[in-house]
Amino acid sequence: MLNRATHRPYGFTLIELMVVVAIIAILAAMAYPAYSRYAFRARRVDGKNLLAEIATAEERYNSINNVYTNNITGAAPGGLGLTNISEKAYYTVAAALGAGGLTYVLTATPQGIQVPDACGPLTLDSTKAKTPVKGVMPANSNGDCW
Repeated sequence: MLNRATHRPYGFTLIELMVVVAIIAILAAMAYPAYSRYAFRARRVDGKNLLAEIATAEERYNSINNVYTNNITGAAPGGLGLTNISEKAYYTVAAALGAGGLTYVLTATPQGIQVPDACGPLTLDSTKAKTPVKGVMPANSNGDCW
């Protein structure tokens, strides 16, 4: 015979289910910002690779012409013949010349989903100086920008 005073029905109560949902929501709220920062950091590689590729081409161009060029997409002999859009289109790069073409600054500007990145634009110049400066981390950057 079944004793109704000590017998508990099977299943979950609505309160128990709501407690579980609340715990999952709290964990998700803590995990999502960390994941977003990681994703920004991972996509930064796209811009860094393009900057390195263009800087190498600039040095090759300089060894032939004794000046740098700001014509990234133009065909040789006046340009580098490269694309200024990164492989996954998270960055576009522009070149600025200084000292009569004896120096350059390459700036990779975030595009699309990468725009909110705390590091912002990445730059690389003819002396290989990089900004944002390594070791100086912007808030919520999830590590060095370079």
